[in-house]
Amino acid sequence: MQKWLSVVGIGEDGLAGISPVGRSLLNQATVIVGGERHLAMLPPEDPREQLLWTSPIADSVQQVIQRRGQALCILASGDPLCYGIGVTLLRHIPITEITLVPAPSAFSLACARLGWSRTEVETLSLCGRDPALLNAVLYPGAKILVLSADKTTPSTVAESLTTQGYGNSQITVLERMGGPQERLTEGIAATWTETELDNLNTIALHLHPPAFSPLSPQTPGLPDTAYHHDGQLTKREVRAVTLSSLAPLPGQLLWDVGAGCGSIAIEWMRTDRRCRAIAIEQHPTRLQYIANNATALGVPHLTIIPKPAPDALKNLPEPDAIFIGGGITTPDLLETCWQALRPGGRLVANAVTVESEQTLFQGYRQWGGHLTRIAIQRAEPVGKFLGWKAMAPVTQWVVVKLKPIG
Repeated sequence: MQKWLSVVGIGEDGLAGISPVGRSLLNQATVIVGGERHLAMLPPEDPREQLLWTSPIADSVQQVIQRRGQALCILASGDPLCYGIGVTLLRHIPITEITLVPAPSAFSLACARLGWSRTEVETLSLCGRDPALLNAVLYPGAKILVLSADKTTPSTVAESLTTQGYGNSQITVLERMGGPQERLTEGIAATWTETELDNLNTIALHLHPPAFSPLSPQTPGLPDTAYHHDGQLTKREVRAVTLSSLAPLPGQLLWDVGAGCGSIAIEWMRTDRRCRAIAIEQHPTRLQYIANNATALGVPHLTIIPKPAPDALKNLPEPDAIFIGGGITTPDLLETCWQALRPGGRLVANAVTVESEQTLFQGYRQWGGHLTRIAIQRAEPVGKFLGWKAMAPVTQWVVVKLKPIG
């Protein structure tokens, strides 16, 4: 099918700022789609059909698809593929049917105003997203650009930064960039009080070193104190080895079976914002720990299944990797996980009891892989001196599910 749908980026300068190609596509369209602000930019006498985005957006997307073959033009803010409607449309309509004409994104405009290098800036959107996502990109010296949900978002961000120990950080709110009502407001997170803002704003953050909070790097092996738990925690050193064995890659899905406080799933997701994880845990208190830890460490979108395995594993999306941290002696658990794992996927299981080790050895004999004994000692006070105290040794089994030949 020929290209029938165009998505044209538009800024606060309105129709005058649209590129010549975008203007041509807009002029040829018989149906124009957009938000209330964008449709208001059209001449009042424009006789063409107009579709206003509604909530949920999926209903409006279906209206667009139903007009397949007609000449439709969607007016979108800035770059449609930068947290924009273009991303949503491409999940339903092939690119061979769409023409995308981007305008400068809010991130590009903000960098131009502040003199920041776009390649050195962390970016995220809080439009319809949990503000806790910010917690995943906090580190001293970070420059962060945030798309606001509305005029209350800057206050929410300022409060969050202060809670995390970054209260001395600089906040700049850029409103309606590129138009006659553009405005820039600066302040400090801990003393931020500005509420008279436009709903259309972008937040720029320059983080100062935290006053008290420990650092939370993206690398595996966060301090044990980063987690709330009841003792069911994969300790820091073992956790780092386990994540290395799981080998997370962007966009891949992990099943964390017997998740405890969720540390493995959380650190899997922190390696890259595109990584996904499902934590399976049945203990009520630990379920709350998982939710709290995921929020505090910036991955509130972690999926939590509050059921016992293996029953909880039915009908879940196919995983790229599976970690079994508890309950491996449960009947049929290991077999169910192995059957669910995609070809080429990794399975990692840790054991601390003789019975669990026996289960790992049976799996090793059947499917191969390799076994490792992890023994850690930590220095602790012995009277006036220091002595080495051994942690319980962990046996780890790592295996890759071979792809079928042919």
